[in-house]
Amino acid sequence: MQINRTALFRASCLSLLVTSLSFGIRAGIMGDLQSNFHLNASQLGAITATAFWGFPLAVVIGGMIVDIIGMKRLLVMAFIFHLLGILLTIFAGGFWTLFISTLTIGVANGTVEAACNPLVTTLFPESKTTKLNHFHLWFPGGIFIGTLIVLLFTKLGLSWQIQVGTMLIPTLIYGYLFSKLDFPVTERVSSGVSMAGMYKALASPLFIFMFICMCGTAITELYTEQWVPVLLKSIGNPILIVTATSGVMVLGRGLAKPVLKRFAPQGVLLMSATIAAVGLYLLYTSTGNVFVDAIVFGIGVCYFWPTMLGFVNENLPKTGALGLNLMGGAGMLSVSFYTIYMGHYIDRVVAGKLPAGSSLQDAVKAAPGSSLETLYNDAKNVTGIDVLHITSFIPIGLIVAFTGLVIYMRSRNKNAALKSAAV
Repeated sequence: MQINRTALFRASCLSLLVTSLSFGIRAGIMGDLQSNFHLNASQLGAITATAFWGFPLAVVIGGMIVDIIGMKRLLVMAFIFHLLGILLTIFAGGFWTLFISTLTIGVANGTVEAACNPLVTTLFPESKTTKLNHFHLWFPGGIFIGTLIVLLFTKLGLSWQIQVGTMLIPTLIYGYLFSKLDFPVTERVSSGVSMAGMYKALASPLFIFMFICMCGTAITELYTEQWVPVLLKSIGNPILIVTATSGVMVLGRGLAKPVLKRFAPQGVLLMSATIAAVGLYLLYTSTGNVFVDAIVFGIGVCYFWPTMLGFVNENLPKTGALGLNLMGGAGMLSVSFYTIYMGHYIDRVVAGKLPAGSSLQDAVKAAPGSSLETLYNDAKNVTGIDVLHITSFIPIGLIVAFTGLVIYMRSRNKNAALKSAAV
């Protein structure tokens, strides 16, 4: 069996592109979905959250079975779920069909990562974190492309259904490519690490620490990106804000090799948390052009996801595919819970700002141009900025956590060097 790692890596990137297009296009059409289907923030949050808990459901189950059934079968399943989810979204008729279609796409997205993260580390054992960054640059890359599709198609007067339909093209291509390629076994299987050894490694304090930190890095990055079009409607063009953030993330991940060589993964994570906290502060205090603020935020979050995965796989290799996928599952599940909580928070605060006798649902269905609609939109804008302020405390906590990680790894590496010299 001949393994073409270049072709496998390219097909993996294309499958992740579909995953990220679903985020970018959904971020761009959330306003259309809210108005067309008369959804309040809680309903919109529930729909959005399904992608984030469908993902961990798939990525954790996939992580448990990928060593058994193989990466190729998982990716065939991802293709089927993507195809089904996209079609269900296009023909959605209301809250529940949007809920089910978004869940299906979330399961597809999780299945892609369940197979592709261990595939990348297996294909490139000599440069795991760098190649994970190169692979994951297609996540902000897809968001960048997706938001541009929304801007262009909206300007051309094309419907949100057509915008979603563009995802069918790369889906069909990656499904075809994977069906023709041979796959290696996972790194854990090839190295002979037992299942018992893998589960023992998962119980290590360092893995548990990184697992908890993954929740914070994921919320900082993904919640903010997904909800900026709703939270910052009052400041500039929110879709362009997402585009600017995603563009700088693509560039940053593409340059991951020299950055990681200079600072090491734990140092990169500490710098990322610091810059992300500054970026969020700039976003929620901005009163004018926010593109510079968005770029600062994008620099902050660009290395979070792939570097977290790479750090765990390099320093705790026995955790294998399941370790990678538990990290991804923790990230997405935390975003799901945070999205639902903040959706209810927004509705509660906005409802308190409405005139006496007016319900939230009345405001959602208010006639365009009416005083109630204007009041409702103003309340949402103010509350959206408040949500970003609350979210900014998460990367501040990460600064403390990653400072401790840098100190720990410095001590660990020093002790390892001393032992090596003694031998």
